[in-house]
Amino acid sequence: QVQLVESGGGLVQAGGSLRLSCVASGGTFISYTMGWFRQAPGKERDFVAATTWSGRSTYLANYANSVKGRFTISRDSAKNTVYLQMNSLNPEDTAVYYCAAGPYSRAVVPGDRLSYTYWGQGTQVTVSS
Repeated sequence: QVQLVESGGGLVQAGGSLRLSCVASGGTFISYTMGWFRQAPGKERDFVAATTWSGRSTYLANYANSVKGRFTISRDSAKNTVYLQMNSLNPEDTAVYYCAAGPYSRAVVPGDRLSYTYWGQGTQVTVSS
């Protein structure tokens, strides 16, 4: 069965950086939409970033406005791994970060949780001020 395993979370000071990793197994993910979402205590799970397949080995990246210019999503298809490089972190970025995977669709909406079928267990990111 499909599994997504996140790693790389932790405690960091404001202004610092972290890189999250998500390893997918149990399938072939070349054409899958791979995304990151986050959920802070008492809040909904919000879209952070996604990478969508646009043919051959080309992928498009989408970001939430709150992380544009600070976060970068990338993927290594050979390793079935997607990364989230997070720079200039601030306390508002504190949340549990979830990796998600959804099968290819021309009508995919990367920021919509319903576009994703599989979810990881999450990794905690805490940014201290």
